Amino acid sequence: MVELSPLRQDFVWGAATSAYQIEGAINTDGRLPSIWDTFCHVPGAIDNGDTGDVACDSYHRWPEDVALLKQLGVDAYRFSIAWPRVIPSGSGPVNAPGLDYYERLVDGLLAEGIKPFVTLYHWDLPQALQDLGGWANRGTAYRFAEYAEVVGARLGDRVRDWVTLNEPLCSAWIGHWEGRMAPGITDPATAVRASYHLLLAHGLGVAALRSSASDPSIGLVVNLSPCEPASRRAEDIRAARIADGHINRWWLDPVSGRGFPADMVEAYGVELPEQPGDLDIIAAPTDFIGLNYYFRQIVEADESVPLLGFRQVPGPNPEHTMLDWEVHPAGLEEPILRLAKEYGAEKVYHRERFGLGRPAGLVLRGRRSRANRLSGRASGRLRPRGRTRCAAGRVLRLVAARQLRMGLRLRTTLRPGVRGLPDRHTRAEDQRQAIRGPDPHTPHNLSSPARPGSTEPQSARQAAVQPEVGGEAADALSCSGPGAALGFRPLSGLNSGPSWHSSVRRARA
Repeated sequence: MVELSPLRQDFVWGAATSAYQIEGAINTDGRLPSIWDTFCHVPGAIDNGDTGDVACDSYHRWPEDVALLKQLGVDAYRFSIAWPRVIPSGSGPVNAPGLDYYERLVDGLLAEGIKPFVTLYHWDLPQALQDLGGWANRGTAYRFAEYAEVVGARLGDRVRDWVTLNEPLCSAWIGHWEGRMAPGITDPATAVRASYHLLLAHGLGVAALRSSASDPSIGLVVNLSPCEPASRRAEDIRAARIADGHINRWWLDPVSGRGFPADMVEAYGVELPEQPGDLDIIAAPTDFIGLNYYFRQIVEADESVPLLGFRQVPGPNPEHTMLDWEVHPAGLEEPILRLAKEYGAEKVYHRERFGLGRPAGLVLRGRRSRANRLSGRASGRLRPRGRTRCAAGRVLRLVAARQLRMGLRLRTTLRPGVRGLPDRHTRAEDQRQAIRGPDPHTPHNLSSPARPGSTEPQSARQAAVQPEVGGEAADALSCSGPGAALGFRPLSGLNSGPSWHSSVRRARA
């Protein structure tokens, strides 16, 4: 029996999905292709040739999904909106049937007492925009702002909680650097430009939602990994700092008002497409930061890896997930503490976590049903996990129990009045500081960022900020609802280590 009394009154259990994974109906009611439609139909890009053409058919069967969410007892549902369903060409005319679908879904959730959390972009860029350069084209960021304004105006009177982008790291690095996700590009320079424009789109999207939605709460969801050197060798410590910059600081620093990390700009060797005022747009004040945690990164120096010079090595823990990722629950604690201590985050919402392993006694086999989510396995196959709807409640409870135990430990760690890191972390702090390097900036509040050099005094609360773990958007069970976001694979350093998205192979020309 798990004791729930230590949790805050506003703690929310939720489930989450992504549009391309569950909706299906890719040619219905005016929807046009996204980059994932295109990528999944490239021969060899996805094992088995699996696609999201039908998926869970949630576009037609959403009332059943809402009923399942009610049956599971969740308080909130995080779903993404398919840009090519709302504005099929990425810009221009709005597709009314597409917006009508999401309005019905929101109304259905609210009728059952389930709070909607809307993600505007979960990787499914309209293919028409990709044909014009995609995220490497600055104009895509402005098209995103137009799209955000349209959705905010339609749903903003009922939806309060918004995410601009989900895991821009995956869109930029895996989609444009490694080519293992859509759009399947393998060019670091293009990836860096895409990363810049994704963050610009985030800032522009924040402004668009503020102007169109009613009292919105807005954030960015990032996937963070603690980066540890494989040894105490100076070269491995340097490699860990580069890994930390590539995976964590590249996304956190700009949105917190620090600009892009200078050491990473030098490492990439790519001139950023910066224009006057961009950094202020990117650092638009937000209300929370969303954290996805999957695994830690243990890295060692490897000069054979271009630009980055590091590779990931296997972790020592014997327990691994079905995707062969090391199970390391303690790794969740460090990024939460870091967001509070180093970046001054007032609200940290834990959106996704996949470091749970295979629950004992749970058999994930069975015939393909519409509820089976496509998910990568260690074998590199995209196959149904056999997580049928009748088993969803059990899966949810199993995940909830373990996630709650971690949450309770974090609540103890982050209890009011704590200053700095707990004693058991202090011994590792010197090594972590060596990885991160000196920081001349005081913490900038991610919920209300200040530009470097600002003379605005920090409030007492900002100086001793404690993140709201769980809070009113803790979609801690995001991999356990009736569908879940596509997985991802660790930067192979990027050519080694376990697979981020082991089902996806590099698209062949």
